[in-house]
Amino acid sequence: MRIAVNTRLLLKGKLEGIGWFTHRTLEKIVLQHPEHEFIFFFDRPYDPSFIFGPNVTPVVVSPQARHPILFNIWFEWRIPALLKKYKVDLFLSPDSQTSLKTSVPTCLVMHDLAFEHYPEHFKLSHRLYWRHYSPLFARKATRLATVSTYSKEDIAQRYNVPLDKIDVVYNGAHDEYRPLTHTEREEVKEQYADGCEYFVFAGALHPRKNIVNLLKAFIAFKKKHRSDMKLVIVGRMAWKYEAVLEMKDEMPFKDDVKWVGYMDVTELSRVLGGAYALVYASLFEGFGIPILEALQCNVPAVVSNTSSMPEVAGDAALLVDPTNVDDIAEKMGMIYKDERLRAKLIEAAPAQVEKFNWQKSSERLWSCMMKCVDEAGK
Repeated sequence: MRIAVNTRLLLKGKLEGIGWFTHRTLEKIVLQHPEHEFIFFFDRPYDPSFIFGPNVTPVVVSPQARHPILFNIWFEWRIPALLKKYKVDLFLSPDSQTSLKTSVPTCLVMHDLAFEHYPEHFKLSHRLYWRHYSPLFARKATRLATVSTYSKEDIAQRYNVPLDKIDVVYNGAHDEYRPLTHTEREEVKEQYADGCEYFVFAGALHPRKNIVNLLKAFIAFKKKHRSDMKLVIVGRMAWKYEAVLEMKDEMPFKDDVKWVGYMDVTELSRVLGGAYALVYASLFEGFGIPILEALQCNVPAVVSNTSSMPEVAGDAALLVDPTNVDDIAEKMGMIYKDERLRAKLIEAAPAQVEKFNWQKSSERLWSCMMKCVDEAGK
């Protein structure tokens, strides 16, 4: 069988949520199914590390699709022609977009509907694109996969898609994420937090990540507890981050907030593993991979009580209302003051982590892909 895959978010040194999902599931699927041929469609020159096996043929497809107008050209004109040219049996698109102009069976991974819940957080051009095309994509695809039970129900309800057309394919965490030894933790604290304990946040910085409320909560925490605790923020400035920059420069205790930018998985695993706790008060997530990464490091978490995050965190986190700064600050204080509570959360982490791994994810995605083929043949 010849399987074409949209791999335009496999970007060396820039992998984030969807990119990691694409990388980790495809890597395993390609190696575990050498009997099939895979054609990877990139929208720019690719890194050789993304060619996971000899059964992969890379194809660079112009234009570079990073704007709705270019999305439309790429998916509605270039991709259908190439699917026909290569006589493709199945098209896998893991980034929530597909082609409306192809008859090839399609497995579409639709990660979340954040733009429906928080449209104000997106550029007007992107918001209009996603809100117009996403219901069409969902109904056009032969089958859908998504990354949480929450997102499955959200997609089904909003777009009137049958629940039995949607498979849940959870994210996993990279094997690099592991508990650190005492010596390793001390080294990380010295390198990134002036030798002090620290809370950590990891993720691209944009409005949905709720960084302003996180900073306000940290200020409230510092005023109440007067501790040496730091806050380490890992992630690139993505979009609409002006309010974050303004607060970064003017906030009290600004010297206790360490901004370290984007990190590769090796360094991020150290910073997460060295933390006292993860604080992830995002407004909305289809999954929330940093939560799982922290738990895999035996680091407890403070996470939002919205969308998929309670599903991912289980009993290994304290839940907060992300719109309530006082609630976030209070839970940071609880996890800081109560060692027995923190130990209880850490104890719960391994059982929660066991529910999610990339091998299970790749098997579930492959099952979804094969259902596409079967259903198209009926």
